[in-house]
Amino acid sequence: MPSIVVTGGTRGLGLGIARRLAAAGYRVIVIARHDSEQLAAVSRDVGLGADAALHFCPFDLANLREIPDLVKGLHKEFGPIHGLVNNAALGTSGVLATMRDTDIERLVRLNTISPLILTKYVVRSMMAGQGGGRIVNIASIVTLTGYSGLSVYGATKASIVGFTRSLSRELGPLGVTVNAVAPGFVDTAMTGGLDPAQREQIVRRSALRRLADIEDVANAVEFLLSDKAKNVTGTVLTVDAGATA
Repeated sequence: MPSIVVTGGTRGLGLGIARRLAAAGYRVIVIARHDSEQLAAVSRDVGLGADAALHFCPFDLANLREIPDLVKGLHKEFGPIHGLVNNAALGTSGVLATMRDTDIERLVRLNTISPLILTKYVVRSMMAGQGGGRIVNIASIVTLTGYSGLSVYGATKASIVGFTRSLSRELGPLGVTVNAVAPGFVDTAMTGGLDPAQREQIVRRSALRRLADIEDVANAVEFLLSDKAKNVTGTVLTVDAGATA
């Protein structure tokens, strides 16, 4: 059973991805600071015990110096890691001119630096296995469209796209694919908090006149992790109901 690490997988999009991958037969290792009732419910659905499809590992990815030991522990417990989904991110919004320096630093640290360092050590685990592997980075359509109040968030996600393309070149000879999924506004609790007029405007601007949902994004991630995508690397798969068409 291939092991897939999913960061930020206790709620929202990350939880949806973890659920889909567990249902597809992967051993999913969820990394997040805290467990959640939603994750516990999904765990009960997929079964418990040593061979369970879903495992939770409490860890704060802002602790950069501890990431090497985290990956070493995962490798020892689960064997070589086959796949990594870099999903964990802060979505803090704010106009750059008035945004606190500490908030900018937190966004860059968790959204950019943490996944880079985590990927570095996971790749080493992949190399210790049978060869090959899959890395999927969660980006955003904000890197293409821009959005007022998300300049720092957009910058971190744009860096992830650049990281994806260049790393695919580095790891291609090792049989490791590296891709990104760029969701648009997804129908989640977060978008549920939008002003009705804002939400309607987003829906109206999409080609399909609706929002994508978590399952759509999770299906895209599953595809990129599968053998069906063995020759897909260095690309960004957009899931936005045609908002950027």
